Amino acid sequence: MSFLRRVAGLSLRDRVRSSVIRGELGVEPLLLRVERSQLRWFGHLIRMPPGRLPLEVFQAHPTGKRPRGRPRTRWRDYISQLAWERLGIPQNELEHVAGEREVWVSLLGLLPPRPDPG
Repeated sequence: MSFLRRVAGLSLRDRVRSSVIRGELGVEPLLLRVERSQLRWFGHLIRMPPGRLPLEVFQAHPTGKRPRGRPRTRWRDYISQLAWERLGIPQNELEHVAGEREVWVSLLGLLPPRPDPG
């Protein structure tokens, strides 16, 4: 943000919100960019041919005991929750929708930014 503030000709003393500066300069929020790239990678992963190592790792179900306490959030669960919250795609339809490249790309283009908390 310090770079964007300098580009806009502002300083912290001007007390202008970061979201306003990003809007004036046409820069998308960082969280939106990260979420979009994660969902784009998921679509790429789903469309991989069988036998590719990243797909095998994604589909693997390791055996053995898990550590005590709360289970760690798996990337698969995180992506399915993200797709449900942001795109409205249920978990059982997610792989089918991500397999359709044109549909998936158009959905990612429509991904709205998260509302500002304050």
